[in-house]
Amino acid sequence: MQHFPNTLLDGYRNFMNGRYADARERYRMLAENGQSPSTLVVACSDSRAAPELIFDAGPGELFVIRNVANMVPPYEPDGHFHATSAAIEFAVQALKVSDIVVMGHGRCGGIRAALDPDVEPLSPGNFIGRWMSLVKPAAEQIQSNNVMTPAERQTALERVSIRNSIENLRTFPEIKTLEEAGDIHLHGAWFDISTGELWVMDSVSRDFIRPEI
Repeated sequence: MQHFPNTLLDGYRNFMNGRYADARERYRMLAENGQSPSTLVVACSDSRAAPELIFDAGPGELFVIRNVANMVPPYEPDGHFHATSAAIEFAVQALKVSDIVVMGHGRCGGIRAALDPDVEPLSPGNFIGRWMSLVKPAAEQIQSNNVMTPAERQTALERVSIRNSIENLRTFPEIKTLEEAGDIHLHGAWFDISTGELWVMDSVSRDFIRPEI
């Protein structure tokens, strides 16, 4: 039998002696009463951009969905398997979250591959190629902009993808109804790994601005 990774066991020991010990009563209450986070965060699977760390969230405070390039697909109740859509549905219907944040980040590998398949090739026959086709139209438009540098094009697509995901959230009938009633709010955010900067999308202009901290 293969050995469980020692790095994970060491981390677990530290967790039990540190974070769990400090929040033991909170974990007990969460186990007895269930979770009731008010915010859903759709984030990237990238190991460098964990929402719980970035927002300094404790146990039970955030409901997090992580996938490649933090994307939300359009509403498609077609009988196929839709992990992201299922988790969104659970957050909205069961947890009744009041805020949904789509959080992208700088230097996203999935976005880079969508812009330049020769650098990070995506096989169109595999899951990742099909998944990244969600941003293909925007990627083709940005690729044609010869004024931007490659880094600027990547940042642009990372942010455009966030806007696209928010529009896809609105294709979910229940989210659309709740947003129109003012019972749920959709947000965009972009995190720069190298500097730690957080940029938030303005709900009116859709520009990304740095909030005052």
